[in-house]
Amino acid sequence: MADPNSELAEQLQFDMPHAARIWNYWMGGKDNYEADRAAGDAVAAVYPEIVVMARQSRRFLIRAVRFLAAEAGVRQFLDVGTGLPTMQNTHEVAQQVAPESRIVYVDNDPLVLVHARALLANTTSEGLTTYVHADYHDPERILAGAEKVLDFDRPVAVMFMGVLGYEPDLEVVRSIVGRVMDATAPGSHLVLWDGTDTSPAVVEGADKLVQSGGVPYILRSPDALARCFEGLEMVEPGLVPITRWRPDDPDAEAIDAYGAVARKP
Repeated sequence: MADPNSELAEQLQFDMPHAARIWNYWMGGKDNYEADRAAGDAVAAVYPEIVVMARQSRRFLIRAVRFLAAEAGVRQFLDVGTGLPTMQNTHEVAQQVAPESRIVYVDNDPLVLVHARALLANTTSEGLTTYVHADYHDPERILAGAEKVLDFDRPVAVMFMGVLGYEPDLEVVRSIVGRVMDATAPGSHLVLWDGTDTSPAVVEGADKLVQSGGVPYILRSPDALARCFEGLEMVEPGLVPITRWRPDDPDAEAIDAYGAVARKP
């Protein structure tokens, strides 16, 4: 029988910049190649804060998941657009707080799938961690895969962490988020952050990414991101720069990335 990881590896193009590997490079990871580093450096040359954004995005994830598991009592997590595993992934944070937590990771990237199969493993005997190979443009496929592990009659934390800019149409983004949230029970939460067009430098950085061969990423205004939370109850402090969402460091500076956690009533 063919090794599925080998088949997926054949699809990878190491000489072309790859979004997940570029992000991995900015985060200080090792799963990247020369083309990824060149594209990442080109962006960082005009927008050095991208490295801060990448690393602060993981700190936001850690704080949000810890809040959901420890304070909101959530035991089920649907992490859509997982990206390459790095440090303190969703299942590690959640199961550290609540060992019985169940986590479903979702991505359509063959590189991510190879790594997910190897690295996204349970940290406890009580919990469960699995992976669904699907594109976030197909919420029904995501839900069909996730419901094999998650009980949608109980609260679920749905997470879109810095991935929705790959869809240029805001109304499509809102539809994707809405269709997933509509399937969840009251008491579920939406966790979402994304890059914002809140400085000329970050816009220039996004342009440089495209010039370097990277996939275009749409930066939106905080007001546009807020529309993804319509019908939900914002958890304090609301939609803010991710460095200022319940920060470990009260002096953290604002960056061009906004995020929030909101509850389904």
